[in-house]
Amino acid sequence: MHERRYSAEIERLRSPERKQRLEVPRVIDLCLAGAQVHSVLDVGTGSGVFAEAFAEKVATVAGIDANPEMVKVSAELVPKANFQQATAESIPFADKSFDLVFMGLVLHEVDDLKKTLSEAKRCAKRSVVALEWPYKEEEAGPPLEHRLKSDDVAAMAKSVGYKAITIIPLRDLLLYQFLV
Repeated sequence: MHERRYSAEIERLRSPERKQRLEVPRVIDLCLAGAQVHSVLDVGTGSGVFAEAFAEKVATVAGIDANPEMVKVSAELVPKANFQQATAESIPFADKSFDLVFMGLVLHEVDDLKKTLSEAKRCAKRSVVALEWPYKEEEAGPPLEHRLKSDDVAAMAKSVGYKAITIIPLRDLLLYQFLV
């Protein structure tokens, strides 16, 4: 289970180059644009890069990660947030617990995409946003066989009942916005 779990060192996950590739400020702004967001769940939080950025803008931030070391590091780096060990397929929060559920570079790593999208939808009051690699061969990121086609992600999201799906191309990545 979770064979593709990311396990790179924390310094690399939080490097300025990686944060630039992720376009953290832009992604946060796009996630929060046009909605009153008071609570965010960061699924697959890793080293807490996005949880940290959300914590600067919203009242309540929580994060989950399958890797206990990531949970420990995130809690140390982002003391304002609540972190727990859990998988994206089994989120340990009640229905509609968060205004926004965010997943940064998680969808290509999960064991069950449908279950992941269903769990995120269950926990979200308003929307789910996923940052993902485009389906193309690149030096950075996972190999092509681990990447997801946009049409497949959109079709899966529709199958679990999302009302609307928007895909925003960023410089290096794609931002999927799913309306609950």
